[in-house]
Amino acid sequence: MIRVLIVDDHAMLRAGFRTILGTQSDVEVVGEAATGAEAVAAAVRLQPDVITMDVQMPDMDGIEATRRIVADPEVTASIAIVTTFDRDDYLFQALDAGAGGFLLKNAGPEELITAVRALAAGDGILAPEVTRRVLARFAASAPPSAPVALSIASGTGKATGTGSGVPTEQLTDREGEVLALMADARSNAEIAAALFIGEATVKTHVSRVLQKLGARDRVQAVVLAHRHGLT
Repeated sequence: MIRVLIVDDHAMLRAGFRTILGTQSDVEVVGEAATGAEAVAAAVRLQPDVITMDVQMPDMDGIEATRRIVADPEVTASIAIVTTFDRDDYLFQALDAGAGGFLLKNAGPEELITAVRALAAGDGILAPEVTRRVLARFAASAPPSAPVALSIASGTGKATGTGSGVPTEQLTDREGEVLALMADARSNAEIAAALFIGEATVKTHVSRVLQKLGARDRVQAVVLAHRHGLT
């Protein structure tokens, strides 16, 4: 069972999320919280697998709550920011705080269910248009003289980490291809189709990429790759 904690200051929205997720045989809503402070305490007490987190709440906002939960070594939950406001400041602050997903409240029920399952499986979840904005932001902010921390080395068969503070373990050609497709917001199924390999093999490659980059999930891996310059 995927254990879910729902965090939002509107009781009606929490009830709606609970109803949607309650229709799934593999999902259990283990608790609710109405403020960021309540969310931090509930994350420790309930040990959910996934947390859906609102942004604007009294007492403590969802960004700060996310930051505190991610920093707690006793909590392993993945967090999806779910907000009404499609704002870049919320998006990038959420990713910097450690959120593994970003959804809008006008998303359909299936998108919420898909997001919960993806996060529980260790994947990140961003809508394609949001992903493009993330990549555009990091591409625009990287100075031309910045050291390339990750590069697909032509003819070497390896992608190597070379920047300070960046993992130096090498990615194989195939892992580099998988990372590039992850950066293009492809799902595991789409990556498998593009590379003519099985989804199980894709999952293995994704796991190795995350391990070698020291990334928590695929969203962080993509952000890390673009922040340091991926060629």
